[in-house]
Amino acid sequence: MIVSFYKPARFLTILIVSIVTINQTYSQVDEKIDNESELKDPIGEIFWHVKAYKPNAELLRIKAIDKKGKMHDVKAIQYSEDTSVLDVKALIDGRRVAIKLLIKSGDRYYPLKAIAADGTIIDIKAITNDGEILPVKGVSKSGNVVHIRAITEFEQFYNVIAVSPDGKMNDVKGIKMTQEEEEAVINGVPIFAHVKSLSRN
Repeated sequence: MIVSFYKPARFLTILIVSIVTINQTYSQVDEKIDNESELKDPIGEIFWHVKAYKPNAELLRIKAIDKKGKMHDVKAIQYSEDTSVLDVKALIDGRRVAIKLLIKSGDRYYPLKAIAADGTIIDIKAITNDGEILPVKGVSKSGNVVHIRAITEFEQFYNVIAVSPDGKMNDVKGIKMTQEEEEAVINGVPIFAHVKSLSRN
């Protein structure tokens, strides 16, 4: 009787220890998966400031200015850890509005504009600390990259950059995806090039 009782008791002990061990193992695996998921989760959106850079290290605001003269923020938007290519948008009345280089029509340079959903074209300008408003345009092209500058009345060019909250810097450029003059039509408006914030690396 003692032997027959001992065997089930021993089996029950082994079974309980095994269950506890398995539960601990699964718990560790679940914890590892949770930690990995947390590491792989999106960082959330990070908004970079878009500025024009003067040689004396002065940063000029870049704004979208509507027909009523109201100024709206222009931002480069980071969606993940990768900062090599970021979207550049105007933030207008809670909406993210596309910013593109338009086809030049008798102009020396390619106009930089925001294009609303209804096709309304909104100016993109640089604002000096003295309140002077400068045009921002695509001034030259190297391969499929269009160089964007703020332009003074004396034809001085200021680079346009994106600056992250922690001080990283990207260049803001036009990007051509095709060889055609008309790259695409956005909200009924023909465009010359897309606009992105590009890593300097």
